[in-house]
Amino acid sequence: MFCNQCEQTQNGTGCVDIGVCGKDEDMQSLQEILLYGVKGMAAYAHHARRLGKTDEGVSAFIEEALFATVTNVNFELGSLLELVLECGRQNIRVMEMLDEGHVERFGKPEPTTVYEGTREGPGILVTGHDLVDLSDLLEQTAGKGINVYTHGEMLPAHSYPELKKHSHLAGHYGGPWQNQLWEFPMFSGSILGTTNCVLIPPDTYADRLFTTRVTAVPGGTRLKDSDFSPVIEKALACEPLAENQSGESTIGFHHSVVLGIADKVVEAVKAGDIKRFYLIGGCDGAEAGRNYYTQLAEQSPQESVILTLGCGKYRIRNHDYGTVAGLPRLLDMGQCNDAYGAVQVALALSRAFDCGVNELPLEIVLSWFEQKAVAVLLSLLALDVKGIRVGPVPPAFVSPNVFQILQDTFDLKVIESTPPAELVQLGV
Repeated sequence: MFCNQCEQTQNGTGCVDIGVCGKDEDMQSLQEILLYGVKGMAAYAHHARRLGKTDEGVSAFIEEALFATVTNVNFELGSLLELVLECGRQNIRVMEMLDEGHVERFGKPEPTTVYEGTREGPGILVTGHDLVDLSDLLEQTAGKGINVYTHGEMLPAHSYPELKKHSHLAGHYGGPWQNQLWEFPMFSGSILGTTNCVLIPPDTYADRLFTTRVTAVPGGTRLKDSDFSPVIEKALACEPLAENQSGESTIGFHHSVVLGIADKVVEAVKAGDIKRFYLIGGCDGAEAGRNYYTQLAEQSPQESVILTLGCGKYRIRNHDYGTVAGLPRLLDMGQCNDAYGAVQVALALSRAFDCGVNELPLEIVLSWFEQKAVAVLLSLLALDVKGIRVGPVPPAFVSPNVFQILQDTFDLKVIESTPPAELVQLGV
């Protein structure tokens, strides 16, 4: 393909294939941000569609955004930046639809104590994000003597009434997605990967790994529909699991739960019992530097509340934070898409104190890894939330000039090597 702008063939040496001349790294950066944001939003929109939730405006925007990245369409930085922020606004609507779909189908989440580990007998481990797949599997395994366990971002499933009513939803096993390669071999049952965040399996468990629809890995078995008979048959043929409890945890602080006690929270803030809020979460990974999030949570002042969501919670959940003003200090709000709920809590607090979100004693510190994290970050920026810290390193697809624009406009920061005093001490 020939580029009319730089008069070079698009062969990797002149221009890039994403639709803008490779000489302008800032335009390329904005197009990549837009593409990654749209990908993340599309994943959430897919989950929402499976729950019967769609929005014509969202679909139209996805088409427009992709069209804007076609070769020789848009070379103007300002308008492309507008599209990037519009992606964030549209993603808020998508997360709202997904939240509505989950609640309508599975009931309002409620605080729930979850058994962690395995129980005696055949088992199936479910990872990913798709609660519809989990629901279908629970229906199909009822009465078969098989225990079903969640993994990674499926943990919040235990807080939904229509899911946890199944007694064979037996518990939660393991940690975040990047631990699969050493956790899954120790799980002797069959494994179901429902969405992204599934790793290519080694021979130790490839024959026991099943994926759904577009999710597929070499060596695994891809299921094109919601008939989980092969997963069930494999679970019954595998060696039964042993009883092995590793602990328990309390989850289910959906935004409706937190807003239900908003009066207590506001009263505690006015009384000085709660002096700061932290939102610590996002997409986890294996790179060095992610212990920052653990340090920040554990060093946070006792007079604070920590909200968490996404698989980034696994960096901070294995610690006893105690209580403040009669409330647990650590409130697990759910999956990464439940960032919508965290936004609702922040907006409610700003209304209660008659101030803007940026005037609240709120610190937002997010880890990022993949496209959904980009969509969530863009949503927060579209709401004009300032002072967000992201990390552990700057996104490689954000050029220095574009990052400077985001810093100047939104006070966006990259996390430090260790949490600074201003984050972990009151009155600094």
